[in-house]
Amino acid sequence: MQAQQSLGNGMRGVAAAFLLFAASPATAQQIDVDLATETDGTRTLVHEITVPAALEEVWTALATVEGWRTWAVPLAREVPGSTDRFETGYDPAAEPGAALTIEQQWIERVAPHRLSFRTTRTPEGFPHADAYVRVTSSFLLTPAGPAETRVRLTGSGYPAGPAGDALIAFFREGNRVSLRQLHRRFATGPIDWTAPRP
Repeated sequence: MQAQQSLGNGMRGVAAAFLLFAASPATAQQIDVDLATETDGTRTLVHEITVPAALEEVWTALATVEGWRTWAVPLAREVPGSTDRFETGYDPAAEPGAALTIEQQWIERVAPHRLSFRTTRTPEGFPHADAYVRVTSSFLLTPAGPAETRVRLTGSGYPAGPAGDALIAFFREGNRVSLRQLHRRFATGPIDWTAPRP
């Protein structure tokens, strides 16, 4: 509990930005969540949702910075001089490398079914950053119909102990919000980040 409170307090600025830019409450979508403990003691957190779009469209939304700007964050750009790093943030005017931006590194992109990345720089003040940079986020996409895709988001490498517990508690809900935004992007169109938020 104390670890979760620490994460909540330390994440106040980041979480506030996330909630400010999060899509307005949408129709509840079924999101399946599972947590498993691996033989090495690390935990794996899985979220699954079906989105109303063809496989290739969902791939583009997940595998490109242009796609991320349509559903995940208002700021997403490639890191100059790198072929596999990109920077994201909730402030579209943030300068490169700003304290509250996040740097990610693509580990794998196998179109149009599989991709994974890892956070290499967290926002300033992010608790348990040393633990989170060891977590790998992976998307697995499978067709679920003519214009539907099943999206499986797996976070692997959450450590045993208080730091992992706190991160899991935060991302259990954070990933749910993100996947709802992905669904909304295809149900109603790309998110307008300049629109007033409730």
